[in-house]
Amino acid sequence: MKSRKSKVRLDKIGKPLAEGSFRDFIDSLPDILSASDFKSVIKAIVKARNNDRPVVLGMGAHPIKVGLSPIIINLMEQGIITAIAMNGACIVHDFELALIGQTSEDVDAELCKGTFGMAEETGKGINQAINKGVKKGYGIGKSMGENILKGKFHYKELSILASAHKLNMPITVHVAIGTDIIHMHPAADGKSIGEGSMRDFKLFSSVISDLQGGVYINLGSAVVMPEVFLKAVALTRNLKHKVKNFTSVNMDFIQHYRSRENVLRRPVISGGTSYALTGHHEIMFPLLAAAIMNEVKTE
Repeated sequence: MKSRKSKVRLDKIGKPLAEGSFRDFIDSLPDILSASDFKSVIKAIVKARNNDRPVVLGMGAHPIKVGLSPIIINLMEQGIITAIAMNGACIVHDFELALIGQTSEDVDAELCKGTFGMAEETGKGINQAINKGVKKGYGIGKSMGENILKGKFHYKELSILASAHKLNMPITVHVAIGTDIIHMHPAADGKSIGEGSMRDFKLFSSVISDLQGGVYINLGSAVVMPEVFLKAVALTRNLKHKVKNFTSVNMDFIQHYRSRENVLRRPVISGGTSYALTGHHEIMFPLLAAAIMNEVKTE
């Protein structure tokens, strides 16, 4: 038995934790499988920021809907997250949360009544912000961030978009026409939405062009952001940027095809590391954020 290779050893197994610090909790985890990957992601993010390399968060709307906005904003303010990329649904929930402190309607009930997605404040407010911002030469991310930060929003401190604008941080929105409730509103202008999203794709690509040595996290987007990320990698490599040797991470409660292929496998074939962290966003991301901040403070 001693002469063979064994996967589980005494130096890898977990330890019970009756009391202690958060660092003690992380250290108590087994150094095996996903727990080992979790620790590796923490180290990769901390190393990237210590070396002044980017940590980019690509996200779907579900993280906002499960209450993670304050945690994401704190990581932005602490200089851990350096850029944000969103799908179109994110701006709906970010806008509503900032405006009235609540979001995420009951789709089943509202769809049966013919009122799903028809809130006047949301459809009109977001489309007007996009139309106005695009006329000023902005992308959708900057248009929304400026609108919320300067507007009459009672809970703007909960807005990821407004926080990014305040911090002068790149924040981009990547839209598929027809996927978001605001596209059903009379104020929706396809020209503005398309132009704004195209500008944001160019901005996002410029961020990805500098990803070497950094970290890209895909949080809760199964289709749009994995596709956009892959195309940004393809574009920047075609323009001779060295987008290699970075760490990619996918966080979701199901590991989907596109995130597995377009975030974890294809982009790092020529150099880099990838990790899949599977679990509920409302548990996994706060754990990751706390572990990162604890590691930063104890260094």
